[in-house]
Amino acid sequence: MTFTQSSELISSLGSVFESFSPAEKTSQIKKASQETQGPSPAAPEAIWTIDLKKAGKVTKGRTPAGTKADVTITMDDETFVDLASGKLNGQKAFMSGKLKTKGNIMLATKLDGVLKVCTLVHT
Repeated sequence: MTFTQSSELISSLGSVFESFSPAEKTSQIKKASQETQGPSPAAPEAIWTIDLKKAGKVTKGRTPAGTKADVTITMDDETFVDLASGKLNGQKAFMSGKLKTKGNIMLATKLDGVLKVCTLVHT
């Protein structure tokens, strides 16, 4: 299984964070305050770390050695694309079993807002 579309979306999210002013980045960090890994630990090419706890950046791969993600979100490519496009919300994806979490589930509920930031900037 490839995660081409979700990887492109997450990569663009990283570009959005890099384009923020320090004040905008701080604002987004306060809103989300999480570190997330996703979308699928089963496919190494699809593991991304979204750091909205300290740095406000997106990197491909797992969290650095010695650190742990506050929440790990697992889903397939289609589910991620549907979440990012607004066709599906995180709660419905979770309730239907399309999205799984490990760690602080309350932080996972903020994924919709993080993805919305990316969508708003790129539209």
